[in-house]
Amino acid sequence: MAAPATTLKAIWPVLLTLLISAAGGGVATLVGMPAGWLMGGALAVAVAAVAGLPMVMPDRLRDLSFLLIGMSMGASVAPDSLSLMASWPLSIAALAIELVLIVSLTGWMLAKVFKLDRGTAYLSSFPGHLSFVLGIASTGVGNTRQIVIIQVIRILMLTICVPIGAVFLPIAHFAPRVATDYLDVWQLLGLAAGCVVVGLVFIKLKFPAGFVLGAMAAATLGKLAGFYSAAMPVPLVTLTFVLTGALIGSRFAGISRGELLTAAKGGFVATMMTVGIVSVVAFLVSLVVEMPYGQIWLGLSPGALEGMGALGIALGYDTAFIAAHHVLRLLMLTLAIPTVVVLIKRRESATIMGQD
Repeated sequence: MAAPATTLKAIWPVLLTLLISAAGGGVATLVGMPAGWLMGGALAVAVAAVAGLPMVMPDRLRDLSFLLIGMSMGASVAPDSLSLMASWPLSIAALAIELVLIVSLTGWMLAKVFKLDRGTAYLSSFPGHLSFVLGIASTGVGNTRQIVIIQVIRILMLTICVPIGAVFLPIAHFAPRVATDYLDVWQLLGLAAGCVVVGLVFIKLKFPAGFVLGAMAAATLGKLAGFYSAAMPVPLVTLTFVLTGALIGSRFAGISRGELLTAAKGGFVATMMTVGIVSVVAFLVSLVVEMPYGQIWLGLSPGALEGMGALGIALGYDTAFIAAHHVLRLLMLTLAIPTVVVLIKRRESATIMGQD
């Protein structure tokens, strides 16, 4: 009798996490919030985690979420994506400029206004590549706990800002394409198998966000090659949003209210600065590129790929554009993060030598 009780004790926090995500998503959808299943779930789970409830997303469930996101993004790729690539160089250049502005301005603000040490300030300001950032922080650069809190606040708030923007900005009319044909069970299983294989290959090759990108690559190639043309079933897309919302919200697990309040102010201001920079840069790009403003915003937004990709699906945007820009952002950060850390260490060493 002890074994079933032990199993139930282990499973219960996971079920509770998913139930809270589904309930939050359902309420947000009922009140008419764009991307309600995703946004509502993320908010509900985040609040529950901070309140002390055990919000848990096991690795296998996280991988399932990544698989479904990648499949959904690939199945949602616009048929004319390849013809639109000619306009991408301008937005890619804007992405590089935007990253410089975000890191330099928010890092300076966190150091000067909130008195964080340079390592914590600048590692907190990097818009993405959290695992890489934390790996460097663990070597003794910056305060790891503060960096985690500020970065998680950024991810959650960026996920929230897009649907809210869809309510107040003139971008809501880009509705998701209405599907008339859906993948059957055998097509879904075949597509999933291909996505898993390519996802594992991407992980082996150490691609950033490898499982998501691998699954999307397989699903996109399959669609463009004509192996399938039908859409993902609506219930499965809804499940994808519920899982992703739970994944985003569960990142607040283990963070006490005291820790959250200590770092929340800096995280909030840094995120608002990031949103402002992204909004301005996206607007400037939209003046010269024939593309929905919301789609450009999502492509340039430094949120997590899984969250921004899911929002792109929910809001009807071209997921190929969004994914490509997020991959390039992560590659740019792979080069930028060590460079900035070296500069910080040199400056700290020069300061110490000056004091001696």
